[in-house]
Amino acid sequence: MSKHMTRIGAVILTLMVLLAVFAPVLSPHNPYASSTATYQLPSLEHPLGTNDIGQDILSEVIYGARTSLAIGFFSAAISLTIGTVLGLLSGWYGGWLDRLIAKLTAFMLTVPYLPTVIIISAFTKHSIYSTSLVLGIMSWAGTTRIVRTQTMAIREKDYIQTIRAMGASDYYIFSHHVIRELTPWLMYQFAGRVKSGILSESSLSFLGLGSTTQKSWGTMIYYAQEKNALLTGSWLWWIVPPGLCIILVSCALIMISYGFEEKTDRRLSR
Repeated sequence: MSKHMTRIGAVILTLMVLLAVFAPVLSPHNPYASSTATYQLPSLEHPLGTNDIGQDILSEVIYGARTSLAIGFFSAAISLTIGTVLGLLSGWYGGWLDRLIAKLTAFMLTVPYLPTVIIISAFTKHSIYSTSLVLGIMSWAGTTRIVRTQTMAIREKDYIQTIRAMGASDYYIFSHHVIRELTPWLMYQFAGRVKSGILSESSLSFLGLGSTTQKSWGTMIYYAQEKNALLTGSWLWWIVPPGLCIILVSCALIMISYGFEEKTDRRLSR
């Protein structure tokens, strides 16, 4: 059952990524071009209608996939890189370095995530890279703690001790053995962090802290709410499509993460 869920999730995510990559080809209109046809109902020319300044909503949804997915992947990569490096160093070397990283990790875990992200975002430039950096820096602590625990367990295995006794360098052991054992769990963690990054970006954009120059699913919902889409009836084609895209991608990543989680559980049980 989990294999089928993983495949379905992979198909949905692949389609969304292709939508983002080929946005210029798939978009029927320029999403940044305004016209006099404001609040137009869905039609053959504009399948999802137009917004308050005449921009084609379907094109906005397609281009919004680029920003939302990019922030999700970039923030996950930053978070996983920081967490993995610190977890490896802490679990492998121990001593004062382990105590220092453990205290830093404990501090980050006590910091409220969303309020802190909102405060930092309010004083930074709103772009894909700045948002990804803020989200990544604020979400590495959980990864560090688990990588540290797994690294300590791997370090005590007999074959690792044998390799060390033969004179293998720490870098060789990390790159050829430790990371390989951690890969299924890291992939599971990466899928979860991408989902969290997309949801966090949508939350920030809904609060008006997203990019004003780049389309994203979150900014679409923000502007729709600002222009009273819920009162005018345009919410059906202005809010629902980007909302459904967020839900679909989140569900796809959850299904993919289930597959990695099951693989990790089997490896740990062995």
